[in-house]
Amino acid sequence: MHLRQYSWLLILFYQLLIFSSCLKFHNHPKHYSSFINNLVLTRRHKFFDLFSQTLPEMSKRPRVYFDLTVGGAKAGRVVFELFSDVVPKTAENFRALCTGEKSTPGNPLHYKGSTFHRVIPHFTCQGGDFTNHNGTGGKSIYGAKFEDENFTLKHDRPFLLSMANAGPNTNGSQFFVTTVVTQWLDGKHVVFGEVVEGKDVVRAVEAVGTQSGKPTKPVVVEDCGQL
Repeated sequence: MHLRQYSWLLILFYQLLIFSSCLKFHNHPKHYSSFINNLVLTRRHKFFDLFSQTLPEMSKRPRVYFDLTVGGAKAGRVVFELFSDVVPKTAENFRALCTGEKSTPGNPLHYKGSTFHRVIPHFTCQGGDFTNHNGTGGKSIYGAKFEDENFTLKHDRPFLLSMANAGPNTNGSQFFVTTVVTQWLDGKHVVFGEVVEGKDVVRAVEAVGTQSGKPTKPVVVEDCGQL
């Protein structure tokens, strides 16, 4: 069950708790008033403790951005939210490659200036090869490759951010953005984020794709960073 679905079940349970209590106290106004005050105003109520421990801290998920050009013209900004609560290692790799903070002299680790080398309409926009720019290179902040963290999240909707690889446990810096549901990739590629702003920009990138994957116009990450 997805975390958000679980959260809604907790909310429903809480509402049922209040409703059942209202029925219990409806003939005793003073008791009812006291019950409501204790339930709503007591910050250490057991339910709220449970609720705060169960919900993921989604507000703390990092957000990063790409400013893209297509064919040399500004296309706009794409903002990604990273699922650091589910796949922290994979999310941190992408975040740091957006900021470039792990770069050292002679070892750039930065998406700025990289391209989307593989774009297939109604499927994917793939990039992240900042070393060879053709899908044969790239590296992670942990070294050349790192393991598949988990496959908890599924490719169940468009505009998801997932790791490209060359087989099991070969994650580097290459990634792809889905433009349709791609559930055949479940269990093979690690989903670690989603597009929260700039879906129209992703569609503009998709529009220059081909069935061979080679874009008809260059798609470049002119700038990137963390919000």
